[in-house]
Order: sequence, then C-alpha cells, then structure tokens
Amino acid sequence: MKIVKIIFVLLILAIVGIAGGSYWVYDSVSAPHKHDKANQFVIIERGSTPKQIIAKLTDEGILASYMATVIYVRVLGDSGKLQAGEYQFASPITPLEVLKELEKGETQTTKLTIPEGYTRFDIAKRIAEKFPQNPPADDKAILTLMDDVTLIKDVAPTAKNLEGYMYPSTYSFPKQMAAKDIIKTMVEQFRKIWKPEWTQTANALGRTPHEIVTIASLIETETGVEAERPIVAGIINNRLAKHIPLGIDQTNVYIAKMMGRWDGVINKSDLEVDSPYNTRKKTGIPPGPISSVSESSLKAALNPTPNDYLFYVRNVDLNDGSHWFYSSAAEFEKGKAKYQKWLEQQREEKRAEQNSNKANND
Repeated sequence: MKIVKIIFVLLILAIVGIAGGSYWVYDSVSAPHKHDKANQFVIIERGSTPKQIIAKLTDEGILASYMATVIYVRVLGDSGKLQAGEYQFASPITPLEVLKELEKGETQTTKLTIPEGYTRFDIAKRIAEKFPQNPPADDKAILTLMDDVTLIKDVAPTAKNLEGYMYPSTYSFPKQMAAKDIIKTMVEQFRKIWKPEWTQTANALGRTPHEIVTIASLIETETGVEAERPIVAGIINNRLAKHIPLGIDQTNVYIAKMMGRWDGVINKSDLEVDSPYNTRKKTGIPPGPISSVSESSLKAALNPTPNDYLFYVRNVDLNDGSHWFYSSAAEFEKGKAKYQKWLEQQREEKRAEQNSNKANND
C-alpha cells in the first residue's frame, strides 16, 4: 500500500512538472522579444543543425530563450523544416514567428543599403545597380522620380525634391519592386523617424522642419562622431547668427554633383561657382538638404549645444574622425596648418606606396 502511495505521489509530481514545463515552454515561445537586429540581415548557413540555428539566433539577441525554443522544436515543431537563407527579423518578434520565417527559407529579395550621408544622386545610382531588371533602370530616370515631393508636402512644403527625406538604412525589397516604390518606402521610413513634436521644436528654434533637415544634412557630412554633432550644430547656429558663410565644402561637392561634373576632387571652380548652395560664398542656410540624414543628426540640429566656437578642423593627433574646435581665427589657422601638414604627409606616403608597388610589378 505504501509503495502505491509513493508511485501515486511521484506520478502527480511528474504530471505537475510536465504541465509546468509545458506552460513555461509555450509562454517562452509565445512572448514577443525586442532586439536590435531589425535593420540587419542574419545569414543561416547551409548545413546548420536546428540547435546551431537556434544558438546563433540566441547569440544575435533575436531569441530570448535557447532551451525553450529547442524543446519546442523537438516536441511540437518540425526541425526538418528550418531552412538556410538570409533573414531579416522584425522587432519585437516571438520565437514562434521566428520559426515560421525559418520554415519559409531564403526569400526572393534584394538587400539595399543606403549609408548615412548619401545624396539623391548616390541613391539613384545604387538603386539602378541593385535593380537593373526593373524599369526605370537608369539612374537619371530614377532621379526624376525623386522630384515628386507629394509624400513630404506636409512636412516640407518648399522642398523641390526628396533630398534628405529618403532615410539611410538597410532595406529588403522584392527583386521586382519598382524604383518609385523603393523611394516611397525610404520616405515612409523618414516619416517614422521624424516625430510630430519635432515640428514644434523646430518652430520654437525659429526654423522650419525643412531648414532643420537641411542643417542636419550639413552636420551629417561634417562629422561621423555622434557626440560632436550637437557641437557642430551649435557652430552652424553661431555662424548663421553672425552672418558668416558656413564654409562647408560638402556643399560644393553637392553643387558639382548637381552639375554632373563631380570627379572626386574639389576644384577651384567648384568653390567659386555662383550657387545658393555655395556656403563658401553665400551666407545663410542652403535652400535644401545636401544628403540623407540620420536620426542622430536630426536630433543634433534640433538640440544644438550652446558654445562660442566658430571653427573646427580634423584632429590629426587622434585620427579617429573627431575634430578640434576653436573660437578664434588665429587658433583655427594653427590647427588648420597642422592638418594640412598631416594631409601632405599622408599624400607623400600614398605616393611612395604606389611607386613601390609599381616598382615591384615591373
């Protein structure tokens, strides 16, 4: 009789354990999980076992529980359906949704990466390169599509084209997607980033949203160091307040691209051209953005750091993309001379390397 009781108790404990474990597994695979890989592609190599696939997605932060997912696949799922491929997982996402994506296999999509600071000319060229089979496949025809500002009329009623409003990111598009729909998706992504209250913040600064996006594009091209961007925004405001030309050379690059003569080098004629975009000669804000802009640069333009700087030049001591900042022209000239000396050394080293390579090939 005692043995029967023991067996009965053990059976109850087993049932409770199984029920509790089952609930934990189901709860784990049904719970949405946030991750930071939504804009990235994860490659599942061919020949990967289910455990290897789940382990990789756990390491990437896409799956929250390795063990719960493995148990679910073993007991209730079909591990044989998990396929290799290139995947992009939304965030938040449940493990069940991840498994469904893995069962679909490699999707017939093309990845399109638009780096921060790309101009509409660069974007049009890249779309033409990545989708050559889709009309229009010519970058000039794609540029014409970017003149349709219908999608941003409420945000920027004075904009002449979509420059600055096509958000830089990595996208996944069907291989047959039309260029106009690709452009629309990028603009819609910008609108997701641009928060309604930012329009109010811009107005409080005495700026229109279009001016903020324009300033953000200048910041984007001037520094890739996120911590510096609010400082650069403050310098732009200081120069505008003093009616000093902004002197941002990337505006001259942009002019050369608009004129179809950009050859990779800023020529003297590019600096002297009569254009409202020429911030070496004209005061004030250019009539529109000169590149795509990141959320970081938009935030900097909306929240400039107050300072008394008017100049900046690349920090060649650190050589990490950061800058020195100056309030006086005299100090700036010293920093500029140091930068130019460093730049010449870089050119000499490059020439020496090229000569050495040429000699070795002869």
